[in-house]
Amino acid sequence: MIEKKFLIDRADNERLDLFLKSRLLSFTRTQIQRAIEEGEILVNKQLSKPGYKLRRGDLIEVRIWKQPESQLKPEMVKLEVLYEDAQILIINKPDGLVVHPGAGIRTGTLVHGLLYYYPEIASVGSPDRPGIVHRLDKDTSGLLIIARTQPAYQSLRQQFEDRRVKKIYLALAVGKFKEKKGLIDLPLGRHLRHREKISVSTRKPRIALTHYEVLEEFKNSSFLALNPITGRTHQLRVHLSATGHPIVGDRRYGRSNKRHPVGCPRLFLHAWRLSFQHPASGQEVEFESPLPADLLAWLKKERSRKN
Repeated sequence: MIEKKFLIDRADNERLDLFLKSRLLSFTRTQIQRAIEEGEILVNKQLSKPGYKLRRGDLIEVRIWKQPESQLKPEMVKLEVLYEDAQILIINKPDGLVVHPGAGIRTGTLVHGLLYYYPEIASVGSPDRPGIVHRLDKDTSGLLIIARTQPAYQSLRQQFEDRRVKKIYLALAVGKFKEKKGLIDLPLGRHLRHREKISVSTRKPRIALTHYEVLEEFKNSSFLALNPITGRTHQLRVHLSATGHPIVGDRRYGRSNKRHPVGCPRLFLHAWRLSFQHPASGQEVEFESPLPADLLAWLKKERSRKN
C-alpha cells in the first residue's frame, strides 16, 4: 500500500497523472490513471481526472496498491476481427465474452486471445489489460477498439478522455418514451449497499450523460440508438433503468414488467457504430457492426406484435 499526500505550492498547470508519474516511480502512468479513475487518488477530497490541471493550493491524497506484473498467458480464444492495420484492431465482440481478467475471471478472456494471435500487444498499455483502451460488459456485443502499439494506445486513451470517440449503441428498452429524443443527465457511482452494482443513489456521484433517440416503437417496448457522452461503468443500463425503461433482458438492472413479454435470450444491447481519429493518420474513421442474429430475431418478434 502506498499512502502519500502532496500540496501544490505553485501554479504551472501540470497534469495530475504526469505530476504523480514523476513522484511515484514504481507505478506506470497507466496504473496511476486507473487509480485516479477508481477514486484511489483524490484532489481536494474530490474525485478527479488524469488530465486535471493542478493549481496552487491543491491537496493530492494517494492511497493505492502496487499492481503485480501480469501473469497472463496466451490462449486460443476465437476472435472476430473486422479490421486491422499496424496500429489498431477492430474486434466484433460476441455476448458472453469477458474483455479482460478480473472479479474471479482468470482465463478465456478476449485479452488472452489477443496475446495468442497478436503477441506484440503484451507490451502495450497496462500489463493486465494489454491493448485495451475501452471495454464492453460481458453481456454486451459489438465493436471494440484495440491498440497494437503504445503510441496508438496513448492516442486512443486521450481521445476517450477528451470525449472525441463517438459510440452508438442499439438497445431495446421496456415501455414507450414521452420524448422521442433527449439527454439523460444522471450522475452515477457505486451502489450504497451492493458494491458490485452502479446506481444513481451513491456517495460519490460522477457526471454521466447519455443521448437517446427512439428509432421504432412497439406495443410495450422501444428500439433505441444510444450515444454515451461519458463512459461510466454500466452507464446505459443504469440510465435506462433509472428512467423507468430498463433494457430488455437486463437481469441485473431490469425490473419485472408484466406488460412486457419475457424470453429475450440476453441483454438487448449492441455496440453498433464507432468513429474516432486514426492514431497514425489523424483521419476520421468509422466502423459498424450489424445486430447479431439473436437480437435481430427478437426485434422481428417485437415488430410482429400488435401495437
